[in-house]
Amino acid sequence: MDYSNEKNNRVYLSGEIVSPAVYSHEVYGEGFYEFSVSVNRLSGQSDVLPVTISERLVEEGQLDVGSHVNAIGQFRSYNKIVNDKSRLMLTVFVRELIEVPLFANPNNVVLSGYVCKPPVYRTTPFNREIADLLIAVNRAYNKSDYIPAIAWGRNARFVKNLPVGERIVVSGRIQSREYQKKLSETDVRTMTAYEVSVSKLAAYDNVEAFDVDAEFYGLGRTPVLETV
Repeated sequence: MDYSNEKNNRVYLSGEIVSPAVYSHEVYGEGFYEFSVSVNRLSGQSDVLPVTISERLVEEGQLDVGSHVNAIGQFRSYNKIVNDKSRLMLTVFVRELIEVPLFANPNNVVLSGYVCKPPVYRTTPFNREIADLLIAVNRAYNKSDYIPAIAWGRNARFVKNLPVGERIVVSGRIQSREYQKKLSETDVRTMTAYEVSVSKLAAYDNVEAFDVDAEFYGLGRTPVLETV
């Protein structure tokens, strides 16, 4: 099946499986597995990202730790009850596995969605501008995925004034980031956050200047606002 028409949420990952595939859940008799994939950055660091895949897409041994995987899919969210509290969980939902790397960029995401809470703008101690935003991305069956994203520099200044409900298009990479969370005076835990690090963005009204296909397939020519 060709999933290229699902333009509002597209992900391509190419990396190494670094955790065993664990059975997650079943939907209408179809089982799903979860595992982690390490994807290299240009800097030499890597992002370790959660991945979900149907049992119907894989063959025996294909998900062994150390195996390389090339996947096309979507960046999805779901709610999970953890310690009696609802947490927003994120995963790359695989729609298709391919045998060889498809693009030079091993980590590529393109989203079209709506700003669903006021962006949070701030500056670092080194005066670097950052803006956090949450994007609601529609998918089939009247469902939506809520994807956190982070923008930098001029992109951060642009999004800080966007109203809730504004439709935008972004491209970038999915990144993992560790942080410390204080649960009590004696309990501080290391947690992992997942988000889209935005490299290019545009208001949807200006989407003609933002070639969605070109961004996903690595053929983009001119950044709309800023490339990080």
